[in-house]
Amino acid sequence: MTAKIISGTEIAAQIREELKTAVEELKQRHGVMPGLVTILAGDNPASVSYVTAKQKTAHELGFHSVQDSQPGDISQEKLLCLIEGYNRDPSIHGILVQLPLPGHIDESAVLNAIDPDKDVDGFHPVNVGRLMIGGDQVKFPPCTPAGIQELIVRSGFETSGAEVVVVGRSNIVGKPIANMLLQKARGANATVTVVHTRTKEMERHCRRADILIVAAGVPGLVKPEWIKPGACVIDVGVNRVGEKISEKTGKKIAILKGDVDFEAAREIAGAITPVPGGVGPMTITMLMKNTVRAAQIACG
Repeated sequence: MTAKIISGTEIAAQIREELKTAVEELKQRHGVMPGLVTILAGDNPASVSYVTAKQKTAHELGFHSVQDSQPGDISQEKLLCLIEGYNRDPSIHGILVQLPLPGHIDESAVLNAIDPDKDVDGFHPVNVGRLMIGGDQVKFPPCTPAGIQELIVRSGFETSGAEVVVVGRSNIVGKPIANMLLQKARGANATVTVVHTRTKEMERHCRRADILIVAAGVPGLVKPEWIKPGACVIDVGVNRVGEKISEKTGKKIAILKGDVDFEAAREIAGAITPVPGGVGPMTITMLMKNTVRAAQIACG
């Protein structure tokens, strides 16, 4: 039986419709538009593409949206002063600094300078601590893990009591999604195992997973025989493995593959995310959700 495809594109669209309603309510009840600033230092093509997509989505949702582009040689001191200005700006509820930053800037110092109550990426140590504590302490879960959790819940998979295996231990995906799924909360209460490059017999752990989340950054790492029949497989990997000519535009585009052997895995899994079109579309959507949340908190 072929697995159900979990479409991040479709689920992200559902959430954005919900956000439009929340934005309209903020405007009607409080006269407030959620404010998001994206700060870009330099002209890295991938970063420019990312912030453009974020700004486009913010505009579509009715946000007060600011794109603050700075030269690549901006000093760390000036960047920190810029952030402090947005920290004090009541019209801005969310601050996002696009990574990576130029090599002469300390990323940790910059991220730590953002007011935790405007840190809609969820990277500030205060928000990492809030996530660890769980419950009402959590304000802004990191966007990709939050998107993963929504994909699982909205696809109808029960997390309570489920065996979850997370492949990868990054601070951006692996660690936070593991912590989120073991909390006493809706869409959580799972038994979570994290495997990584030093794990012995990784495939043995993966085979017992009711929900398998793969965020290793290695194309085709997870083979079909690693997957429990009927499992929910969330493939976070986006690996460029070559180029091809687009049939629509005639231009070269990247060939993307996930961390899971998709074609073989879909014959075993109960549900699986595609690459692209799975986790990817959820990340920006959850950033928008965090920004709306920040505006709601600011309004009391």
